[in-house]
Amino acid sequence: MIELRTPAEIEEMKAAGAFVASVLGELKAASAVGVNLLKLDSIAAGLIRKAGAMSSYVDYHPSFGAMPFGKVLCTSVNDAALHGLPFDYRLRDGDVLSLDFAASLGGWVADSAVTVVVGTPREEDLRMIEVTERALDAAIAAAQPGARMGDVSAAIGTICRGAGFSINTDFGGHGVGRTMHGDPHVPNDGRPGRGLPLRAGLVFAIEPWLMQTTDRIFTDPDGWTLRSLDGSRAAHSEHTIAITDDGPIVLTARG
Repeated sequence: MIELRTPAEIEEMKAAGAFVASVLGELKAASAVGVNLLKLDSIAAGLIRKAGAMSSYVDYHPSFGAMPFGKVLCTSVNDAALHGLPFDYRLRDGDVLSLDFAASLGGWVADSAVTVVVGTPREEDLRMIEVTERALDAAIAAAQPGARMGDVSAAIGTICRGAGFSINTDFGGHGVGRTMHGDPHVPNDGRPGRGLPLRAGLVFAIEPWLMQTTDRIFTDPDGWTLRSLDGSRAAHSEHTIAITDDGPIVLTARG
């Protein structure tokens, strides 16, 4: 069911968005060569406790997960594209790391992701990350009241395909509210002028993600981490936005 939020509720959701953005900022700063993924998860857990927030991940158990997630942060490294389950791994020079974090504060959820290169970057990795960020910006710009969800999806697809990437549409954006995942679904490719009409009060996450040389994935033996089928690297960018009469507001905007 799709729910529309009142202006007052959207105002309340800003606190959750700001918290998620601040945690990702701290995690990004802490992501360095030699840092363990479990340490990053521990940092996020500590920030959740300090803020009086609640993790949206730790007890999360959808049909595609082998068990409850058990951690508060997704850490997807190199060929891991999505849902990276933190494990005992120390980051190495040149690693591509996607940090995906969602939490509830004041009863409202926000969800966001950012991809960074640890240490010395490869040009092709920086370009892939930049394409996901540009696709995210284009999708947000297209999310205007009176437009349709297909306009948002088409904006992502146009940027990504124009940069030479193929697109996996198995996983995409989603509604956000009292829970992390809800309607509507936000595909990462689509046709303009089609789909759900966008109205003030809609709140959803937009999350373009790419893999260097494939659009096919498989599930890691950990039961959660989704990896590129050919071992190529991946990148993921995400924001939670709210549609208002004046246009989209990025609730998880980072400073």
